[in-house]
Amino acid sequence: MFNFHDNSPVNFNDSLPDAVDVVIIGGGIIGITTAWYLLEQGKSVLVCDKGRVAGEQSSRNWGWVRVTGRDEAEVPIARESTYLWDALNKELNGELGFTRGGCLALASTQAELEGFEQWIELSDKYDVGTRMLTPEQSNSLVGAPAGKWHGAMITDSDGRAEPFKAVPTLAKGLQQKGGLIRENCAVRTIEVEAGRTTGVITEYGAVKAQTVLCAAGAWSTLMLSNMGIKLPQLSLKGTVARTEPAPEIYTGAAAFSDVFIRRRQDGGYTIATGFTEHFIAANSFRYLSKFIPSMGSASDLRALPGRDPTQQSFIKKSWTGNDMSPFESHRVLNPEPTKSAVKLMREKLEQHIPALADVPFAQTWAGMIDTTPDVVPVMDETHVPGLFLATGFSGHGFGIGPAAGKVMANLITGNETGHDLHRFRFSRFSDGSKVVPGPAI
Repeated sequence: MFNFHDNSPVNFNDSLPDAVDVVIIGGGIIGITTAWYLLEQGKSVLVCDKGRVAGEQSSRNWGWVRVTGRDEAEVPIARESTYLWDALNKELNGELGFTRGGCLALASTQAELEGFEQWIELSDKYDVGTRMLTPEQSNSLVGAPAGKWHGAMITDSDGRAEPFKAVPTLAKGLQQKGGLIRENCAVRTIEVEAGRTTGVITEYGAVKAQTVLCAAGAWSTLMLSNMGIKLPQLSLKGTVARTEPAPEIYTGAAAFSDVFIRRRQDGGYTIATGFTEHFIAANSFRYLSKFIPSMGSASDLRALPGRDPTQQSFIKKSWTGNDMSPFESHRVLNPEPTKSAVKLMREKLEQHIPALADVPFAQTWAGMIDTTPDVVPVMDETHVPGLFLATGFSGHGFGIGPAAGKVMANLITGNETGHDLHRFRFSRFSDGSKVVPGPAI
């Protein structure tokens, strides 16, 4: 199933063109879907990935495609994304694994239930269709004993997809439409002349382009730092597991208070908790003040010493297009799953979902989540004309990806996006705006 690492086979190896309309740095869900919708608008596109298409968080996430519980500014984009997932899945013969299995959130306390009731107001405002369930309905739905859950909210139109194959499948479709993709091809530098973007220099040569999109996920801050651009983004490590085939508890994605499950096509479940880890390094101190407002909601976050290759060192280093870049020495972030996180999953399953407590884990893995101080992404043009940025999706990128890609394609071509993007502007980190954290999960 999931096996992306530095030595994985290269599946996309198109020749570098001399020039294209747009170069995209990063072959994750955002980069690939942006390229998809740029092609639909007649633009020539090259996607470069230092490692593998979807080698990092785009294949390591939970596989949820939900509107439920999103930050209000994300709701319209997330809602559009569910329709785009449906359309793309049909176009690609169901190979994305998308289905509208619904999203369920169960409340273990009255406070959680009151939070759900507040979300219902947003649901009604944006016509999401979320509804509340009584305690009796909630417990009956998941086979729990009476009194276990205080109630729940459910959104039937939310969905799920299969991360390990969705983005590579999209990439193959993109290639068939004429998009160029090159794996194992790090972009070393973004070139700027007379104040505007003119292209990139990769480890295999230069490509001219009037527009460059940095969609490099956890690596975006390091990429931009070489240009003197400050992006306050940090990486969080999340551990995930998948079970062997298991009895059906719920057909879609469900939050059992503090353990999260998603039904898989293979008959098992993807399992996760809110437990994340941050490895303290130079950027942790550089951007500490930006992240303080959101720390209160990160109750399951552990900060500890460790190595994070996505962070710029205390003594800042720069490189040119002729130098080997940091991206070539670490092709794919492939951290080891945390044993205590796996143990916590087992404890939470036994506590909340006994029917899954003894089902063996077929595989465990970890990924690095690109996270901004307010837990919502940047989708904007930077102060360098022609240089666009789409990063910091804070664990939301897979589900919202197709619509975010369409937004970026329209931003790049100067077309209407159909969405209010003020919340996602890059300048919010430097214009004195107050950091207003969105939902942590």
